[in-house]
Amino acid sequence: MGIEDKIKSIEEEIQKTPYNKATSHHIGKLKAKISKLKEEAIQRSSSGNKGQGFHVKKTGDATAVLVGFPSVGKSTLLNKITNAESKVGAYQFTTLDIIPGIMEYRNAKIQIFDVPGIITGASGGKGRGKEILSVARTADLIVAVLDTFNPQHLDVILKELRNIGIRPNEKKPDVTVNPKRIGGVNVSSTLPLTHLDEKTIRSIINEYGMHNADILFRDDVSIDQFIDVLDRNKSYVPMIILLNKVDLVDKQYLDEIKKSIPEFIPISADKDMNIDFLKEQIFENLNLIRIYLKPQGKKADMEDPLVLKKGSSVIDACGKLHREFVKNFRHAKIWGSSVKFPGQKVGPDHILDDEDVLRIILKK
Repeated sequence: MGIEDKIKSIEEEIQKTPYNKATSHHIGKLKAKISKLKEEAIQRSSSGNKGQGFHVKKTGDATAVLVGFPSVGKSTLLNKITNAESKVGAYQFTTLDIIPGIMEYRNAKIQIFDVPGIITGASGGKGRGKEILSVARTADLIVAVLDTFNPQHLDVILKELRNIGIRPNEKKPDVTVNPKRIGGVNVSSTLPLTHLDEKTIRSIINEYGMHNADILFRDDVSIDQFIDVLDRNKSYVPMIILLNKVDLVDKQYLDEIKKSIPEFIPISADKDMNIDFLKEQIFENLNLIRIYLKPQGKKADMEDPLVLKKGSSVIDACGKLHREFVKNFRHAKIWGSSVKFPGQKVGPDHILDDEDVLRIILKK
């Protein structure tokens, strides 16, 4: 029996098993088996396709990938928001390779990838789907592009992303699992667990060959989320949803779509509708901040900021500049919203805010 047949057989068993407190540990064990089989299938596919994947060279301050079915207008959109020249055509599979472009916005350089259109079964390898979706795993933002006449494609896109190990718009569960040699399984939590009991937890970790471990829950997670923690290979990527070609429909049609997809950005890449708002949303969802550097005795450079992820510290900024800044760091001075007064002296762990002015003082 092949891997796909094994997965199907276990899925059928789960469907036949009524979910209740008495069966949750059994269902948890079955779901863990499916997750391990899917990962085995991905690993086999990856090892069997060496040399055939897409080569993606990253540059800029962050990366976003346009994901959608063929002919939804991704290439046209890429050309409108970046400096790329992606082939455009009114037929399927126009883009046969990954096309990168740079979107410059608020002094940030954001690399946008236009990938070939995905299809149902992409995560299983159809249409080079695994290679295409693997690009999304390492992106900082996924931009799902839907055709206004086929919004139902979002369900397929989400399913294919999940099958390849991507968790769009999900927060990584705050669960710590520390395997040990002896001592059994010790479960503790900082809040009540409503989805998992100790029997289910033990059943799941046993499937992963763990019989001794300290497990701490700081989140009330589901069975699936706990299995994701044990897999240790899931990618938690923010995602925004675009509905393209809205120039062809009326407001009533869009209101109807909102019943099934509450949050989407209506655009028309062909007619330049809402493109500036889209750029703003890409920037905002990437959670970027701009830091202006002030050399000693000089004015701050307000034209070319250092772009970092929100939540970055002073020492993170030093690391992006040069390792010598980390090695010889003494202290820093900041002007901006992250400090109580202009020119405040701070240490390496101080968290920066957008548009802070930073002066780094090094050891002599």
